[in-house]
Amino acid sequence: MNRVKTKTQFWTHVHSQLESLLDGQRNWVSNLANTSSLIYNALLAFPTHFGPDSDKAVNWCGFYIDSTRFPKSTDWEVEGNRLLLGPFCGKPACQFINVTPGKARGVCADAFMDAETKSVPDVDSYPGHIACDGETKSEIVCPLIHGNQVLGVLDLDCLAMCGFDEDDQKGLEKIVELVVNACDWH
Repeated sequence: MNRVKTKTQFWTHVHSQLESLLDGQRNWVSNLANTSSLIYNALLAFPTHFGPDSDKAVNWCGFYIDSTRFPKSTDWEVEGNRLLLGPFCGKPACQFINVTPGKARGVCADAFMDAETKSVPDVDSYPGHIACDGETKSEIVCPLIHGNQVLGVLDLDCLAMCGFDEDDQKGLEKIVELVVNACDWH
């Protein structure tokens, strides 16, 4: 990793590692678990932009999946559409995020409903932001899109204001595309 000096190089390196890690595995739960772990730990080890500096570290990386993808059960009644917490690394998080039109809240819900990446430099100024960790200052959320269906989102939180930039967005969108195509979603 010492030859990696820019975010573009970093995301290319992570993408390459992820390709190898996902090779031969089609289970989406396993692939999302390994993806969140790889991204989270790689970002913490990348000292130029995130690294061990506790003032700017990524403090959460994980997935929320469309709850309609899961069979209903009597002990799990869901009103409207929700995103269900999936594999992640970081502190405990919200179990559900409402994505019912008119009732949706937060960056994840907006990225899911709009089917586009949302990069928020200051979460405190984002209308309806859901604060799972009050220390989070910025966030980026990329939707998982297969065909014309949004399956869920990849969510990253950072302790720094303006923690994510255009290079991060491009790198994460390529990673999301890789993950979506590497999984069986049925």
